[in-house]
Amino acid sequence: MPQPVLSAQHKAALDAANRSWHVFPLIPGGKRPAVRNWEQRATVDPDRIARCWSSGPYNVGIATGPSGLVVIDLDTPKSTDDVPPVGWAQPGITNGADVLAALCEQHGWHYPCETYVVATWSGGTHLYFTAPAHTELHNTRGKLGWKIDTRAAGGLVAGAGSAVEGRPYTVIHDAPPEVLPSWLTQLLLPALLPLQKPVTVPLATDRRGAYLKAAVDAELERVAKSPRDGHNNALYLAAVALGQLVAGGELDAGEVTEWLTAAALQVGQSDREARRTVASGLGAGAKRPRTVAA
Repeated sequence: MPQPVLSAQHKAALDAANRSWHVFPLIPGGKRPAVRNWEQRATVDPDRIARCWSSGPYNVGIATGPSGLVVIDLDTPKSTDDVPPVGWAQPGITNGADVLAALCEQHGWHYPCETYVVATWSGGTHLYFTAPAHTELHNTRGKLGWKIDTRAAGGLVAGAGSAVEGRPYTVIHDAPPEVLPSWLTQLLLPALLPLQKPVTVPLATDRRGAYLKAAVDAELERVAKSPRDGHNNALYLAAVALGQLVAGGELDAGEVTEWLTAAALQVGQSDREARRTVASGLGAGAKRPRTVAA
């Protein structure tokens, strides 16, 4: 029995899935998701891919977060009025690729052209990188410079095999994605935020209050001084320790959550990730209530 002929988009979706990149349908000829909850529904399952792409000429969306990717989107000017802003208005700077080249030179690194590269429909370029371990990066717009956006956790890109206005996304360097260089990771980390609320413990002037304040300060310091690959673990342990005091009626759960979340934001964790970890740690600490002698 003859095998069905696969569309170009279906083949492209399978190729992406074979690279362990999670795919989902974009509207035909466009860049918008054709389904709701696209990040959760993105898949590498060839059967699900076959059911989807046999039903229509959908473009290929790649969910960068589940795929463990960081994609640097190097764009081009949209019109003659689209010119570099002050700071990037330099000789030789005409598009996002020029800006990235200048950044590479400033940081003493070669231009990362050996990674997986896709030419976009509009004349731009997508550079694919493997996301750094133990560091969650999110989408950015212009953070690296003029005409440079990035897609990571919570993001998507149209993959090779897609087309917009009849112009395709084409692989121009087919290689395994390199790990995102550390200097780019540093530039993409969220800015450190000041503590949103000072640590104030009731009755901090007596022995009991002084003990509680010292305990809180020690756990905040644990988070602040944790290594980059140990922030989440330090936050969890701090929440467990203070959760014991919360369970013993010594501290307020809401205040502890805000203190620890603020400390986590300072070391680059996202608010949602931090609050989830704190809640888990407080729950574990509640199993062993601790009180302070008067």
